[in-house]
Amino acid sequence: MDHFLYRDGILHAEDVPLPDIAAAVGTPFYVYSTATLTRHYWLFDEALVGLDHLVCYAMKANSNQAILKLMAGLGAGVDVVSGGEYARARAAGFSGERIVFSGVGKTASEMHAALIGGIRQFNVESEPEMRALSEIAVSLGLTAPVTVRVNPDVDARTHEKIATGKSENKFGIPIGRAREVYAEAAALPGIEVVGIDVHIGSQLTDLDPFREAYLKVAALTRQLRADGHDIRRLDLGGGLGIPYERSNLAPPLPTEYGAVVHETVGDLGCEIEIEPGRLIAGNAGILVSSVIYVKSGEGRDFLILDSAMNDLIRPAMYGAYHDIVPVVEAAPGAEPHPYDIVGPVCESGDTFAKARSMPPVAAGDLVAFRSAGAYGAVMSSEYNSRPLIPEVLVQGDQHAVIRPRPTFDEMINRDTIPEWL
Repeated sequence: MDHFLYRDGILHAEDVPLPDIAAAVGTPFYVYSTATLTRHYWLFDEALVGLDHLVCYAMKANSNQAILKLMAGLGAGVDVVSGGEYARARAAGFSGERIVFSGVGKTASEMHAALIGGIRQFNVESEPEMRALSEIAVSLGLTAPVTVRVNPDVDARTHEKIATGKSENKFGIPIGRAREVYAEAAALPGIEVVGIDVHIGSQLTDLDPFREAYLKVAALTRQLRADGHDIRRLDLGGGLGIPYERSNLAPPLPTEYGAVVHETVGDLGCEIEIEPGRLIAGNAGILVSSVIYVKSGEGRDFLILDSAMNDLIRPAMYGAYHDIVPVVEAAPGAEPHPYDIVGPVCESGDTFAKARSMPPVAAGDLVAFRSAGAYGAVMSSEYNSRPLIPEVLVQGDQHAVIRPRPTFDEMINRDTIPEWL
């Protein structure tokens, strides 16, 4: 569910007509719904009722400070994967005790900053990382709380570029080697083992891979406890998918996912952490664009938009699908027409959809990309010297720009020219 609905034939973000935002900030722009973000967070929190738990928002999905501030205010934790994300989390009001640091390539400076600033835990992904963390913690006279990320060799049945739990993926330590790695962790100074971490991928639409991975984690928990380790926290990752294509069968709900967590690890007495990102932010945001031209080609027609692959790279990068709808609802009986929907970037890959059936549209019309709140703005760039587009947050009948569009001068002035030129 989201809060982007037609009223009197006009698509609204909560109570704000999208053409009003377009008139205020220009196109293209991202717009997010406070009500949807809030509702999706509470769905996860309620799904784990009865378990000691913390919902840690995976901020890589959307790291705008306003959205982080909203999540912090709701009581969420946060999952970060870089020093920059850690700094963003602290700036948005997350205490160190609510920050989980993931990622396969944490640097010494990132570890140092998180140890000094406060951290709930490091999700350690390799022995070299664990040893480096030990050295830094000892040098600071501190103790680093860690979970070890295990790779359970489970096929998440998702896109190959966002699968993270198979043996050939770069993530985590093979689960078959976990006991020896935990033994080393227990012997290292400056390290406190607090639990186990697992994350098998993103955009999962089937609960069976979660169940398979979590049963393996449950068995490992019992084994490690028998070895003398105090396993009191399980970080189960994120990855639950969203319905990008509305005509398809919807993915499982957070309540159904929560039932799997209860069923597989609920009897272990562990604190449970989950790291949803896409399902919290994805359907809470849309991308609004204007049609520049309608162009007739050889056997096909093109909608040329003012948004491009630098604004929303998912279709070019993953072949991802987004519903694309007119902001002004089509008249009853309007005959749909197939269009290739493209942007103005000088790449053939700058294509959002091919032969997509849409109501007739004309130059100047607004269209909206649904389910664009996650991995949209955070993955955007200034390729072709196109400015980063505005982000707007809506609450009821209010809207505010939470990231402005830079001017060309601001973009150019970031560069410096050496004296010899």
